[in-house]
Amino acid sequence: MSELRELMLMEPPLTLAVAESLTGGRLQARITAVSGASEFFLGGITAYTLDQKVRHLGVARAGARASNSVSRRVAEQMARGACALFGADAGVSTTGYAESSAEWKVRVPFAWWAVALRRPRGGFSVTSGSIRLPGLTRVEVQEAVAEAALEALLRATAAARRP
Repeated sequence: MSELRELMLMEPPLTLAVAESLTGGRLQARITAVSGASEFFLGGITAYTLDQKVRHLGVARAGARASNSVSRRVAEQMARGACALFGADAGVSTTGYAESSAEWKVRVPFAWWAVALRRPRGGFSVTSGSIRLPGLTRVEVQEAVAEAALEALLRATAAARRP
């Protein structure tokens, strides 16, 4: 995991913030397990409800309500919102279902992650993706999504650092 520290501290150094829902702090725990994380990690938020996603992360209420806050768009808004909330150069987010939901017609647990990287001249480049996790328990889903989001952060940051 020292790869994350190395990528974040290359010149120019980058700062990082996290916005979680489904993973409930597991992504932040992985990041803070990195020796030297205090040199780049500014903080994170677990915004579990729609109201908190709207209030703290700038998620658009109408679109999020229609998808129960689980969509590519919501994940991307959360990642950008984490950057804005903490003043970070990079943000990573997770949102999804850790188990099936009859109400939302979800049979298989799945999640969206997003990574936002602030561009030097303004705005963000954002990458996102989803993961389906059949057959796993709630906690296994949360752990797998946190790992997938961290891997996405590493890929996106490494790509942005290439000349």
